Amino acid sequence: PAPAPAAEEPKAAGSGRQPVLVGYGVATSSTRRRPRKGPEVPVQQASTAIQTELNGHAPAAPATPPAAAPAAPAGTERPLAKPPVRKLAKDLGVDLTTVVPTGPDGIITREDVHAAVAAAVPVATEPQAAPAPAAVQAPASYDTTRETRIPVKGVRKATAAAMVGSAFTAPHVTEFVTVDVTRTMKLVEELKADKEFAGLRVNPLLLIAKALLVAIRRNPDVNASWDEAAQEIVVKHYVNLGIAAATPRGLIVPNIKDAHAKTLPQLAESLGELVATARDGKTSPAAMQGGTVTITNVGVFGVDTGTPILNPGESAILAVGAIKPQPWVHKGKVKPRQVTTLALSFDHRLVDGELGSKVLADVAAILEQPKRLITWA
Repeated sequence: PAPAPAAEEPKAAGSGRQPVLVGYGVATSSTRRRPRKGPEVPVQQASTAIQTELNGHAPAAPATPPAAAPAAPAGTERPLAKPPVRKLAKDLGVDLTTVVPTGPDGIITREDVHAAVAAAVPVATEPQAAPAPAAVQAPASYDTTRETRIPVKGVRKATAAAMVGSAFTAPHVTEFVTVDVTRTMKLVEELKADKEFAGLRVNPLLLIAKALLVAIRRNPDVNASWDEAAQEIVVKHYVNLGIAAATPRGLIVPNIKDAHAKTLPQLAESLGELVATARDGKTSPAAMQGGTVTITNVGVFGVDTGTPILNPGESAILAVGAIKPQPWVHKGKVKPRQVTTLALSFDHRLVDGELGSKVLADVAAILEQPKRLITWA
């Protein structure tokens, strides 16, 4: 066979060999190949040696050398870029033929794609006024024609703020006790017939309030408040007894000033006046200030008990559940008795479990044996 033309002879290593990216052709610029460490073997010799070892003889030389691949037409070369960069350009809608490469050997990099995107963003020639923020609207309801919106203001707004402040300021602990109040209910009926209570409203709340006052006298440290600014516990040597009252304006807690110093008839009179004033909506702001401990009677709604939230500035609140006839073990036999459940919530910063338990146990003991009002008072 005739020897191949000199122009088609393979170039020696390092004589302008061009780098190749897999699947994307040869780069247009020429670079020098890094020399190998060991002696190089021509490709033709290596191929011949391998086939000789496999077949046992040297292969026949080809009749004609392989024809050179036709050169790509000018201006149709595919831009050089790695697959992740091509995907990025596709996602951003960038034509790689318009991107100026800055990578080695004319390779397009991610930064080149981002630069092309930034260059394509039009620059405003005149400042534009920022759009006015849209008004914040409440989420649309399913049927607003069947809804009623009540403005939160006045007593309800103040109560809500006070309850939120109390719930997230004082660490609440609540304890419960179920007690047989049959004897207390009998005493209520006897007091109604007593001439000293003529014209006064006598009910179980009166004796429960008196029982709590006696328990506070026996455990005075429960009648206290927490002074955050001074970092002090302030023990009150007086009891302003708050009574939670539900009114058309919302829940209010007026208190009986110096309730600890009142006799049972005086306490009954004060309770009657407090409830009547609250129902008429005539409770003054002064009557709702300075409370030290509170009673909330959820039993009037038929509720067994609850976990009441402290009135701000106070350390304890007693919830009284409904009084119902229930089977009870009395003198070794199961009998129907008048039973209720008491719940005492207290501020654990200044009232520990022992003190809170003693107060609740004393109230329960008095309601079970009302004669203790005489011996303990």
